[in-house]
Amino acid sequence: MNNTTKTVLIIEDNEDIRESTSEILELANYKVYNAKNGRKGVELAQTYLPDLILCDIMMPELDGYGVLYMLSKNEKTASIPFIFITAKAERTDMRKGMEMGADDYLTKPFGDIELLNAVEARMLKREAANKISDRSNSLEGLLNEAKSAKLLNDLSESSRQRIYKKKQVVYSEGDHLSHVFMIKNGVVRTYMIYQDGREIATGMLRRGDFFGYESVLLDKACTDNAETLENSELKLISRDEFNSLLFMNPGISKKFIVLLSGNVREKQEQLLKMAYDSVRKRVADALLSLAEKFGEKNSDIATIKISRDALAAMVGTANETVSRTLSDFKDEKLIEKEGSTIKVLSLARLSKIKQ
Repeated sequence: MNNTTKTVLIIEDNEDIRESTSEILELANYKVYNAKNGRKGVELAQTYLPDLILCDIMMPELDGYGVLYMLSKNEKTASIPFIFITAKAERTDMRKGMEMGADDYLTKPFGDIELLNAVEARMLKREAANKISDRSNSLEGLLNEAKSAKLLNDLSESSRQRIYKKKQVVYSEGDHLSHVFMIKNGVVRTYMIYQDGREIATGMLRRGDFFGYESVLLDKACTDNAETLENSELKLISRDEFNSLLFMNPGISKKFIVLLSGNVREKQEQLLKMAYDSVRKRVADALLSLAEKFGEKNSDIATIKISRDALAAMVGTANETVSRTLSDFKDEKLIEKEGSTIKVLSLARLSKIKQ
């Protein structure tokens, strides 16, 4: 196997082990990234998307289990082969790691050949899985996807349309929906309200996005709220029409299963960010997320319209704290702000904000 372009991330707090492992892999023509703690490891994994990760279990700040959990909830890093390296040989520790989704483990001290065999075996397995995945993305699959999209579009075009004014409630927590909504024009946000009155944003939706389908699919009351952020036109697809389409077309069923699993993953990531990231980092990530969804493609500059209240709900903090953070960003020439309009002057610089 040609290792020239293969990359490995080592997450290990012991400097001697980290350096010796890195040296062995570099001699075998792997490109190696190093992190001395779990938090830095997660950051490097999300930045460089290595071909494989070697991670110690017992580390400060964020242990190996926490690293694996966070990476498994990110679509871009979830499939990266993950090998635990640990000095603890107890079966319970190994079993816990494998149950969480680790691909293999190495017990310290390990030899050069043992390390290289483990790395290469996982690399080959991933390459084989990728080839199978590529083959499955056949012309037939693409045609089915196009057919599903056309059916959804035809259904939405024939569905009832309703106009909503800015800041108008679409549905509230506890409502039982009889329709799935699709945004024809406008922007909608979904959010939850804690007992103390604080709002936590769960989604920011734009033209072409569907929402409300959790309640319809599960036949349960809504667990969040939805309101328009600007004047909007929404298509209302009835429960019966929506369910009939799901049963008739597996492609559409798959689409909404992916949407549901993605929503769960996003909410888990949001909770982890609130637990581990600083407010400064969370505000930066929220702006980057909004820029990706609503900004121009392939541009380092983005103009975002969002109220302070809505941004605070996304970040999970007080309005005053968001205002102070935005003022800091303005002083640092990262953004310009006028009213509810935020202009990000450099997405690249904003993405480099640390804790």
